[in-house]
Amino acid sequence: MQPSIEIPEIYNFAAVVDEYAEDGSRIAIVAVTEDRKEEYVPYWRLKDLSNRFANVLTAQGIGRGDRVIVTLPRSVDAYVVYLGLLKVGAVVMPGSEMLRAKDLAYRIRHAGAKAVVAFEGIRNEFEAIRDQCPTVERYLLFGQAPGWVDLRAEMVKADRNFEPVPTRSDELAFLSYTSGTTGGPKGVMHTHSWPAAHVQVAATYWFDVRPGEIAWATAGPGWAKWVWSPFVSILGKGGTAFVYRGRFDPKVYLDLLSEYPIGLFCATPTEYRLMAKVQGLENYRPRALRSAVSAGEPLNREVIDTFQRHFGVLVRDGYGQTENSLMVGTTVDTPVRPGSMGRPFPAYRIAVVDEDGREVPPGQVGDIAIHRDAATLFKGYLDDPERTEKAFRGEWYITGDQAKMDEDGYFWFEGRADDIIISAGYTIGPFEVEDALVKHPAVAECAAVASPDPERGHIVKAFVVLREGYTGSPELTAELQEHVKNTTAPYKYPREIEYVDGLPKTTSGKIRRVELRAQERERKLSE
Repeated sequence: MQPSIEIPEIYNFAAVVDEYAEDGSRIAIVAVTEDRKEEYVPYWRLKDLSNRFANVLTAQGIGRGDRVIVTLPRSVDAYVVYLGLLKVGAVVMPGSEMLRAKDLAYRIRHAGAKAVVAFEGIRNEFEAIRDQCPTVERYLLFGQAPGWVDLRAEMVKADRNFEPVPTRSDELAFLSYTSGTTGGPKGVMHTHSWPAAHVQVAATYWFDVRPGEIAWATAGPGWAKWVWSPFVSILGKGGTAFVYRGRFDPKVYLDLLSEYPIGLFCATPTEYRLMAKVQGLENYRPRALRSAVSAGEPLNREVIDTFQRHFGVLVRDGYGQTENSLMVGTTVDTPVRPGSMGRPFPAYRIAVVDEDGREVPPGQVGDIAIHRDAATLFKGYLDDPERTEKAFRGEWYITGDQAKMDEDGYFWFEGRADDIIISAGYTIGPFEVEDALVKHPAVAECAAVASPDPERGHIVKAFVVLREGYTGSPELTAELQEHVKNTTAPYKYPREIEYVDGLPKTTSGKIRRVELRAQERERKLSE
């Protein structure tokens, strides 16, 4: 039976989280630094801190409807700030701490942001654009600096009591920016109904968060996936959010899973791939891991098999975008089909459609589309009706990703619509090539793109990051090409392979194939 999603007229996610504070022993956050310094924050303490922050915001004249850009690293502060902003009814603008001055100025001006919340590591970027951002009235800092409000000092003095604003479900709550193929980043609008729906579907049927259980979602504040899993999914279900404040290292991640009773793990495909390549993987013993999920792009079967073989855990895929939520995936009661994205989540109408918006039969490649009535679908791009209209095809929102569906309703990813490679009349999905390559022991990570070719129109070119101990050579290239031929259809093998130290990625960890394609076009034109 398809569950129905209930959206109350009045809803404030922060008020829902506050309810867990009634249990004085329930832990909201466990934060760990690189040198293993620990901080345990119970829900009552999180409520206290976010109330104090809300009172500071009010004293600074920041309230309902005001747009506030937040640029913080993984930390307890990030949870406090997001909850406090929701409590006063302000609009949260997630911003990666890796953004530079130009990116920040664009977002601030486009949204008309009234305030900035930052940490010392990014303060200079804001200082460089102060005169370019006339709408910003308050600069709030976790630290001390001239011209900035010292948040820690102000929060100590603030009242610990605050009643969350009774926001309507249709009021704007989150304004996230996502890059497009043309123009500047798009401001994706989500209302307070979004977390209400996300908790009922993705957090329940996919991430499977349980009250009191420690869940580790590795995404950092500043992009949609942090709002989805570390923030809304875990706190919305009364779980305990594990926060690692250090840099990614596959061995460290495996150590942490072995040291702490982490029951749920959510990471990017890149993180999983590199963890699966660690030497001596059989020596790691995750202490309490019962469920693992991946999102960002499809996970390779070899990696899924490796985690099941060594840890007895099936990594379940999930698919979504900034414009929606986790929409397709392998839910807790769905059999895993390695290589598949899974099936549409309960309560959503999702299909594969053609250029006219008509659903295509199983086995045919088309555009992944989400019906307009989906509760977690965005409300449009800020001040950009033209882009908003172009995102829809009749009653369907077109994701820009392509897939095919099998007879049992499982989706199989083919790639971005503009990532698909057409070579000598063959249609080739980059993921098929990449999936084959990473099964070779020499390959740590890779990306396949179309490279212009006078005879075939395009050929498949692979950019390959090698594992430690391997060096690129004509012999290895021939070996990898033969490996792909033997693993998948022979016509899909990469006719060119370039060895690189790293791949261009978005701040959320997705490979920017568009950048590699542009690089190839320029190279071929200059030859």
